[in-house]
Amino acid sequence: MNKCIGTYCLFLAILLVGLFVVDGKLFAQNSGVGSDNVNIVKVDKPAPDFTADAFHDGEFKKVSLSDYRGKWVLLHFYPRDFGIVCPTELTALAAKYNILKSLNVEVLSVSVNSVESHQEWQEKELKKMIEGGVKFPMLSDPDGSIGRLYNVYDEEGLVVMGKSIGKVDLKASFIIDPDGIVRAMDVLTPQAGRYINETIRRIKALQHNEETGEVLPDGWVPGKTTLTPSDELEGNVWKEWNPTYSTLY
Repeated sequence: MNKCIGTYCLFLAILLVGLFVVDGKLFAQNSGVGSDNVNIVKVDKPAPDFTADAFHDGEFKKVSLSDYRGKWVLLHFYPRDFGIVCPTELTALAAKYNILKSLNVEVLSVSVNSVESHQEWQEKELKKMIEGGVKFPMLSDPDGSIGRLYNVYDEEGLVVMGKSIGKVDLKASFIIDPDGIVRAMDVLTPQAGRYINETIRRIKALQHNEETGEVLPDGWVPGKTTLTPSDELEGNVWKEWNPTYSTLY
């Protein structure tokens, strides 16, 4: 009897709230910015898997995050095609794509636009900004389902310069390691562009830590001072590092 009641309650929840299962976990379809979230993506926790339509290498195809297990993934959400800041970010990524690939990184860009829109944007604008255009997969998230998984879908509708551009994925970046674990994430206002060189620096820092166990201080770049965690170092970092060592000051 109790089992039947529990099954009936779960069925009602699915109907009323719109619950769905990803990787054996229960999520709410309306989760996202501006709603009560069931799913919260956390650093050092598994990245939710997904499958989406994509425009890549002149073709329409299906892409899953799990396809890239064994590689680092830069998951790059942006609000919309044919924006003002968005094309500068995507082409900046495209300009550094070979560097990212040399670091075993794949880039997946995501917006609510259709794959047909991605193709049109590629031909009409992106190829005019960088030779060959964007060469990494451009994913379509028309209903915000991927954005909801990562808690970056704006349910209330994003307003830019006093104008509503509707429900979109916010500007957000996630660095996911080869084991599918989220290692870094950030979300920005749409007016401010991201800086791909800082993203690359972060990836190099994370990879250095994986390889050596050393931790990396503020502004670290390859060849600069690293720190080896120890009980003796706690409270004595001043003996090993100060801001003059940073590349940023």
